Amino acid sequence: MKYLNCLAGALCLAGALGPAMPSARAATSERFGMGGWIKDFQPEIDRVNASGELFRITGHCQSNCTLFLGVRNVCVERSARLLFHSGHDRRRRINVASTQRMLNAYNPKLRQYVMDHHYMDTLAFHAISGADIIDRFGYRECPRR
Repeated sequence: MKYLNCLAGALCLAGALGPAMPSARAATSERFGMGGWIKDFQPEIDRVNASGELFRITGHCQSNCTLFLGVRNVCVERSARLLFHSGHDRRRRINVASTQRMLNAYNPKLRQYVMDHHYMDTLAFHAISGADIIDRFGYRECPRR
């Protein structure tokens, strides 16, 4: 197992430990749960992908929050509730590019399901439980804290 020693005042990056090193506190979707705009999500997605740290999808996760399903070291809590809908612009007009960005974050099984059930054709929310995301669509369940 690798260990990283930090000198007083030095910045230690979780990414230096690599993805195999357990993190005392994984990043979570909590502050992103109500969705929002890609400009608010992409920096966190890039950060956790670069670090390799575990990213937990917890609780309520709607809209762009579902982009975290594409993080390379993601896990989903069974109690999570994910809400899907098409991407849109600030005037709430469906936007094909935004919708495709979300679809690209999903694994093939989930992507096919939301497309077959027209979840991405409307602005209405369509919920899938964390348990189903794990059991039906093959995402990893989060380890107990």
